[in-house]
Amino acid sequence: MEVKIGVVGLGYVGLPLAVHLAEHFDVTGFDINSNRVKSLQNGIDFTNEVGSAALASSDLKITHLLSEIASCNFYIVTVPTPTDHANVPDLGPVIKASESVASVLKKGDIVVYESTVYPGVTEETCVPILEAFSTGLKHLVDFNVGYSPERINPGDRVNTLATVMKIVSGDTAESLDIIADVYAKIVDAGIYRAPTIKVAEAAKVIENTQRDVNIALMNELSELFNRIGIDTHEVLKAAGSKYNFLKFSPGLVGGHCIGVDPYYLSHKAEIHGYKSNLILMSRQINNSMPRFIAQQTIHSMVSSNLLNSDSRVLVLGVTFKENVPDVRNSKVFDLIKLLEEYQINVDLADPYADEEETALEYNVKLSKHLENGTYDCVILAVAHDEYVLGSWAMTSGYLKPGKGLVMDIKAFLPPEQKPAHINLWRP
Repeated sequence: MEVKIGVVGLGYVGLPLAVHLAEHFDVTGFDINSNRVKSLQNGIDFTNEVGSAALASSDLKITHLLSEIASCNFYIVTVPTPTDHANVPDLGPVIKASESVASVLKKGDIVVYESTVYPGVTEETCVPILEAFSTGLKHLVDFNVGYSPERINPGDRVNTLATVMKIVSGDTAESLDIIADVYAKIVDAGIYRAPTIKVAEAAKVIENTQRDVNIALMNELSELFNRIGIDTHEVLKAAGSKYNFLKFSPGLVGGHCIGVDPYYLSHKAEIHGYKSNLILMSRQINNSMPRFIAQQTIHSMVSSNLLNSDSRVLVLGVTFKENVPDVRNSKVFDLIKLLEEYQINVDLADPYADEEETALEYNVKLSKHLENGTYDCVILAVAHDEYVLGSWAMTSGYLKPGKGLVMDIKAFLPPEQKPAHINLWRP
């Protein structure tokens, strides 16, 4: 089989995947967003996952026209899987992508899904769509499917597509062999063959669920130790001296993976009549962190005599994690909204976030030019490299002379270097 690949969805996952595959195969990347396609064709990737030079030198073809992937015989679906306002899985993007692929599906084709889903989606939701919207094709007779969960960590230049083992699965031994061979071309770390598609789906969704649960424990400990009056990070440092203590830290949990994937698993549990108490309680704890941090900010400002009608607070970092432009489901905006309920003047800055997207998505304005010596409190919400390198010199410079408060949510400032006139809080 001479593989010709069509990658459906050119975001944080699909674009790097397509570029790597294009080094070995004939690859066309498809995205329904014509503006996104135009930007990529001009060598601009707003996700910063693929540089302009890599795009320019790649043989990858990019299009928003379905007709231009009709000649492919190996499709990879890499679209988002969000939740709705009630935290119910929204399979809309996967369903639409399946309908699109089905319209160009042919006998002998293989469709692989990478989007994070709960166990059963590929075979129970996507396969019927592929059959219904194709020209009378039947699964296992005319086409095959597989599942290979994405493991992209946005902004991470160490744990990359090539260096992280890839899970693959297929609906037959033959399709699994083909799928494994395709991914083996671009993954140096090796291929893990899951025995079934459902196992592969479940493996992916528990990766982020496990992390969410562990962070929830840290956040609960943070609130407890804050009441006791001891430094959580000093406790974790001491506990970490034992070989089997797991390294997690308290903080805001947002984004399109850790803050979303557990709801997919709990939804599937509910379908089967089981309530996943630990998973849902962990989500509740992590979702409550913006309120806890807002309350601690107000309490610390009051105790430092910094709260009045003219108080100004600067929030540094609004993206969901460090060194990426992605603001989707960032809990920093929940924190900002809570602070504004106290009638506090809040300015925001972020070297990565897109000003237009932030305004459109959250109705807030990013400050382009910050003045030193004008703020009562600085909240370090995201550990962007610029802020870590700037350390105390940068942070203290924004505070008014004489006194001030720093809320170091990511706990990257060295406490021993704290200027005497500044109060420091960290979760």
